[in-house]
Amino acid sequence: MSETLFEELKRYVGFDAADEAALRGAHPLLAPHFKAVAETFYDRILTHDEARKALEGGESMVGRLKITLVAWMDYLLQGPWDEKYYETRARIGRVHVRIALPQHYMLGAMNVVRREFNDLLERHQPDAAQRVAARRSINKMLDIELAIMLHTYREDLLAQQARVERLSTFGQLVGSIGHELRNPLGVIESSLFILKKQVGEDPKAQKHMTRIGEQLDIASHIISDLLDMIRDRPLQRERVELAQVLRDAAGAVNLGAKPLHFVNLESLAAVPGDPVQLRQVFVNLIENASQALGETGEVFVEGTREDGRFQVAVEDTGPGVPANVRARLFEPLVTTKARGIGLGLALVKRIVERHGGTIVYAPRERGARFVVTLPSA
Repeated sequence: MSETLFEELKRYVGFDAADEAALRGAHPLLAPHFKAVAETFYDRILTHDEARKALEGGESMVGRLKITLVAWMDYLLQGPWDEKYYETRARIGRVHVRIALPQHYMLGAMNVVRREFNDLLERHQPDAAQRVAARRSINKMLDIELAIMLHTYREDLLAQQARVERLSTFGQLVGSIGHELRNPLGVIESSLFILKKQVGEDPKAQKHMTRIGEQLDIASHIISDLLDMIRDRPLQRERVELAQVLRDAAGAVNLGAKPLHFVNLESLAAVPGDPVQLRQVFVNLIENASQALGETGEVFVEGTREDGRFQVAVEDTGPGVPANVRARLFEPLVTTKARGIGLGLALVKRIVERHGGTIVYAPRERGARFVVTLPSA
């Protein structure tokens, strides 16, 4: 069986069972000081403009990050240092790419932790041999931590650049084809209008005219979605009552006999945004949830408020999204539908991010759950 990257890193720095024991032995000495280390850590980070810009959300965000850092230090010194540990740490590098944190801040931040731990060991570990062993083991694991972050940062950054290049090519192609298709569709629509008057009351002819009109609408809608993907339609910002937007969006979706449940919408209030574009976000999500159910199932729309931001979760009891699709779920032309072309979620993500929010897919044991987070007014 081939060696994993984490196993290779541990072998490379010589991290072994003795190091595990040394880390666990240092934990009782260092744990009471984790909060103080977290304070020093973020005080240092916030003195740098670029790092501070990456940490959106103000004091409440930094407060949560300090709690996360304490948990990170706890895991660092207690383990277990297995593949789950590696995956947990790898996510940090991916977050750094998402928030556009420059790489060199990782090096500086790790040095802050290293220095603080070394100073604490000097003050609180009287046994010289144990102090040297703990310091050596901590340095090994911090080097591994940094290597994992840099590795996953590089992987995700390259993947992000590839996506940008694909989207750029996609945008150029769509812009050209979309505008070219408008003309023939316009001619077809005009001719259809004239033909409807010529066929009279013939029910078969009327049926085919109606069918052509429906397909024209579908084609026009697809082109509009494609063009919306590549242009920045200005946001018509105003105070938008989020609960009302959700009710309007649900009313625009043909759910058939499938029930839709609103949960805790009273927790939602006004958000700054474009009511038309926000409505489109939730029409797409509710429509996707309904279509995923097939003939039976339920859709839930749940609201929550936390730290001055609103979350809206759209959940269904269908089969969920296959694991092999989730990583690219919000990219154009990625779809799980038999008759979809994969524009809805890409457009949803674009609109949400232009409103200063985020959207994520939250896997469930059964069904799919999409969570939109938006800043409050």
